[in-house]
This record gives sequence, structure tokens and C-alpha cells, in this order.
Amino acid sequence: MKIGIVGLGLMGGSLGLDLRAQGHQVLGVSRQPKTCRFALDHGIVDDASIDLSILATAEVVFICTPIAAIASTVKHLVNYLYKDTVITDIGSVKMPVVREIAPLWENFVGGHPMSGREYSGVEAAVSNLFVGNPYVLTPIETTPQPALEKVEEIVRSLKSLVYITSPENHDQAVAWISHLPVMVSGSLIDACMQETDPVVLRLAQQLASSGFRDTSRVGGGNPELRVMMARYNQESIMRTLVGYRDRLDQIIEVIEQEDWSSLETIFETTHVARKKFVS
Repeated sequence: MKIGIVGLGLMGGSLGLDLRAQGHQVLGVSRQPKTCRFALDHGIVDDASIDLSILATAEVVFICTPIAAIASTVKHLVNYLYKDTVITDIGSVKMPVVREIAPLWENFVGGHPMSGREYSGVEAAVSNLFVGNPYVLTPIETTPQPALEKVEEIVRSLKSLVYITSPENHDQAVAWISHLPVMVSGSLIDACMQETDPVVLRLAQQLASSGFRDTSRVGGGNPELRVMMARYNQESIMRTLVGYRDRLDQIIEVIEQEDWSSLETIFETTHVARKKFVS
């Protein structure tokens, strides 16, 4: 199959490595000529260009740009494609993307691979990034079944765990388990940096180990992507942030009141509940 990828960063580059390894012909597009050269030199794509017209013969095109650029990219891309070409994206927010693109292109399937690293750029691309991780597809009533099946077939070949749901349900679910942790994690780092005693701050930085590393990891990633999450999933993120603030206020209250029994009950509940999210 001839597959196009627009946006040769971490995700697009990793996708290219895996699809080429399966024998697909991969055509890549990047705004930067040096990125195209890197992708060619490192076997990420079979051919690459800064011009979208290179994708004219692609059967499926993955849009791997930042969320803000997805719709504008598709508006230009459709001028070069056959009507039966399938377009899908990898944006972490689905409702705004689907709302804009569905009227532009009938064979569009919203997608979100929930994989990643704390590094960005094509240099960070790795093989098997998607193995064992969720990959959500968000068709709507007008999505053609053959288009959905074609994207699902490719995604399953990556050994991802495929979930099919509505764009609305996707956005609220990822707000809880992906976007909220990013906001909380970033706030944790920012709060630690408010320590006014330089000796204590330096000591905290020296002592930080696995607990801090795990909790702060997603807050230390690409700032542009984090802002896009909040901008395009604002309503759902606000709902989760308010809910989180309420629970944090509860913990503050029980500690202030030295109500250790209630605090223990809270953590007994979360100890059990975590297993329902992380096996």
C-alpha cells in the first residue's frame, strides 16, 4: 500500500519506520528540507518532499502535524488526492478536528495513537512506538465503513490496541487520563520551583528520584503540544481540573483537621481504584 505522512516528527517518523518495515511504500511531507533529508537517510520514508503534491497517488494519508495545523493542511492536501483516498489524523483532541475536516473530505477517519516519548522531532523517531498502546478511532455517522476498516487494518498491523468511540467521548476520557495529568504534572514542577530557600530547592533537585520523575514526566514535554491540548479541549479539561481541585481541597482540609482516618480512607480508595486504570 502507498501511504502518505504529513509531519515527520516523533509520531510521523515512528509511523514511517513501522509502515516501511511492513513493506508499505511511505511518502513523507515536511516543511523543512533538512527533515526530509534526515527521513530519507534514516529509512523512515521512501520519498519525501516539502510539497504536498508528492502524496497525489497515496491510498491513505496520515496527518501528523500539530492540532492547529491539521485542518489547514487538509484544505491544501485535498487538491491533490483521488476521491477515494482515505485521510486520518493523530491529533490528541478529536471533536474540533472532526468538525472541521468531515465536511471537507468524506473519507476522513479521526484517530489518536496514545503513544509517545518525552522527546520530539524526527530524530526521536523509533520503531514499535505503538505496540501494545491504545489507538482510538473516532468515526461519525457519515464516515464510510470502508474508510474506517482501512485505517483500522493499518492500526492493528502496528500491534496497537484499537478502540472505536465518538469524538465527544474520546475528548472527555483523554481529558481525565492524559490532558489533566499534563496540567497537574506541569503545576507540580512549577510549584516546586516556588521554593524560596535556595538551599532547600537545590537539595530537592538533588533528591528527586523515581517518584518525582514519574509524576513530573508528562509536564516536562513539548510546551506547544501542551498548550494545544488546553486550547482545543478547553471545556473537557476545565471540567477535569475543577474536579481535581475539589479532591485536592478535600485532602487539604483533612490534613488541616488532622483527620488521619479520613486521609487513610481516601488513599485506601485510590489504592484500589488505580488498578482499574493501570494494570
